Amino acid sequence: MTATDTNKAIEAVWRIEAARVIAGVARLVGDVGLAEEVAQDALVAALEQWPSEGVPRNPGAWLTTTAKRRAIDQIRRRQRFEQNLPELVHPEEADTSDFDAVLEEESIEDDLLRLIFTSCHPVLSPEARVALTLRLLGGLSTDEIARAFLVPSPTIGQRISRAKKTLADAHVPFELPVGQDRTERLASVLEVIYLIFNEGYSATAGDDWLRPALCKEAMRLGRVLASLTPAEPEVHGLIALLEIQASRSAARTGPSGEPIVLLEQDRRRWDRLLISRGLVALEKAEALGGGLYTLQAAIAACHARARTAEETDWVMMASLYRRLGEVFSSPIVELNRAVAVSMADGPAAGLAVLDPLLDEPALRNYHLLPSVRGDFLLKLGRRTEAKEEFERAASMTRNERERTLLLGRAAAC
Repeated sequence: MTATDTNKAIEAVWRIEAARVIAGVARLVGDVGLAEEVAQDALVAALEQWPSEGVPRNPGAWLTTTAKRRAIDQIRRRQRFEQNLPELVHPEEADTSDFDAVLEEESIEDDLLRLIFTSCHPVLSPEARVALTLRLLGGLSTDEIARAFLVPSPTIGQRISRAKKTLADAHVPFELPVGQDRTERLASVLEVIYLIFNEGYSATAGDDWLRPALCKEAMRLGRVLASLTPAEPEVHGLIALLEIQASRSAARTGPSGEPIVLLEQDRRRWDRLLISRGLVALEKAEALGGGLYTLQAAIAACHARARTAEETDWVMMASLYRRLGEVFSSPIVELNRAVAVSMADGPAAGLAVLDPLLDEPALRNYHLLPSVRGDFLLKLGRRTEAKEEFERAASMTRNERERTLLLGRAAAC
């Protein structure tokens, strides 16, 4: 194997094993920042040794063991060994075998779940949670995260550094939450995964409508979480939602990357495997008594089960949106209900649901409000008003593909 091949292998191994390595060390040192630091040291050691010595039979274990040794060395140098690991080992007895024996007392899956809960801790801002999660659990570099979100790399670097410092200053324990705290913390984790997926599914800015890498990473994180928390209904509900939504990706853009709206998509291009997996996850979520994400997944399933737009059960969808609004009152949910009502009962009925939202502060700069209203007005033959709404929507969006689509609709009026 050449040095280039070895480096590629190291990169692949790191993507797979980084989270487990960091999680295993973080439980010992109680600090995700320090854990990532020593994990990175282990990665550097691999880059130095593997090209000449070859890739170990179990590269993940090699990285973890190396990171543990670095952690012990750092604790010794900082003269905090007895404080951080009082019941584990004494400094003079700290050999690798003793250390590994301690690590085997708990499952690495528990450590990984601790890392997920810590990275998504509510003490951090949503932006910080997303960046830290992609860094620690996704194994993405600062540059990769910056490119995904179209922000300068130093901005992401600072965001991640501040997040680690915030966790340390707040003395956030590296532990599994219990009781009501677990429920609240799990909601934060699900929100982070959903935010990552949404940014990939409908980019808020830039020239691209989709960023598939973010969608895939969100689904991977969701599947990891589902394997670690199989009894949590909303985890399965979120997975169902993401799988079904992602199934449409290939049909959402044309040959030049232009957006294609849902009702005009070629459903033959929808990924039936993702739909099937999503529906299975939805069944699990509903059997366990799911909530917010499960209802959204059920709405997505109405589209997925319809082979053509005309076969969509819009009456059922409007009913699901009404139930969703009862669980989670939101003007965006009401906007989506207006669309379903318009499809079930006509554009005038949809407009009657939508127009009360015009004075809603939360939607004042939300481009989909005038976009949807323009669609209703166009169907009612009120072309001049529709044109104004499409132009207003185009002025609000920061996505160039979407702006082009909206201006095209305005011109067609």
